[in-house]
Amino acid sequence: MISTHILDTSLGAPAADVKVKLQIHQNGAWQELNSGNTNADGRYVFDCETPSGQYQIVFGIEAYQKKTTPKSFFLDATVGFKTDASQPKYHVPLLLNPYGYSTYKGS
Repeated sequence: MISTHILDTSLGAPAADVKVKLQIHQNGAWQELNSGNTNADGRYVFDCETPSGQYQIVFGIEAYQKKTTPKSFFLDATVGFKTDASQPKYHVPLLLNPYGYSTYKGS
């Protein structure tokens, strides 16, 4: 299972209704596995099988930031990571503000 959570640090609140896409790297290309929008708490769980491999989550932050911030810099944020069979759950949070973002391996 792979999940995410987005916190808008400029507002101190979850970032709701942000488009997120989970992709896996296979056969030399990125292939989309699942996508959706974060809920009111800024969370999304990707409902798909996630075998060991290389993944990326593409956060479509431009549309969200247009609603919350008069000016912003980033269009998308792409976070790449790898998984293995030894851990069944991966959580990839995003901390977001109009001019920056950061991430970490969550629990």
